[in-house]
Amino acid sequence: MERRHQLFVDSCLHVSAVVQSLLIATVVAVAVGIAVYRSPIGSAAATAAAGTILTVPSFALLGLLIPLMGLGVAPTVTALVLYALLPILRNTLVGLSAVDTAVVDAARGVGMNRFRVLAAIELPLAWPSILTGMRVSTQLIMGILALAAYAKGPGLGNLIFSGLARLGSPNAVPQALTGTVLIVALALVLDGIFVLVGRFTISRGIRD
Repeated sequence: MERRHQLFVDSCLHVSAVVQSLLIATVVAVAVGIAVYRSPIGSAAATAAAGTILTVPSFALLGLLIPLMGLGVAPTVTALVLYALLPILRNTLVGLSAVDTAVVDAARGVGMNRFRVLAAIELPLAWPSILTGMRVSTQLIMGILALAAYAKGPGLGNLIFSGLARLGSPNAVPQALTGTVLIVALALVLDGIFVLVGRFTISRGIRD
């Protein structure tokens, strides 16, 4: 019973860390995307900067953050946010750039200012692309979070690391496999939730 309770707690902490990091990354990436999507140079620079982060190994990034932030949640969430930026940023740029200029011109022709055009037309039309980026980032950081046990981060990575540390004992491999399977299952559940969010937030005309 105690072991099941711990699995439940670790699973909740894992999902919580992923969702919080994803929300922060989405706000940052969409804001940057809005700021630079009209500039080819700005878009290329922002994408290159976010892409560079993905080239840094997870352990190395956590190792760089630990002296600055200590152990625990802070370096874990920071690392997850950084890794989640690129798919959301790239899809934001793609979605905003794909909006038909004729639609934007028509909106301005009826008196809508730039902010209203962005909020009422461009972002809703770009939302399916942004949501896809969020789905990709979620799957990406679900696995990366397991490595955050190195920084005493929350989640199921602690279960996996604990099992690997006791290799040779009878329960070591099952413990590591349990943590791995739970991460995969939670990733699938979150992806299913995103599918439902898309059904409720994307108009049928755009979806079809």
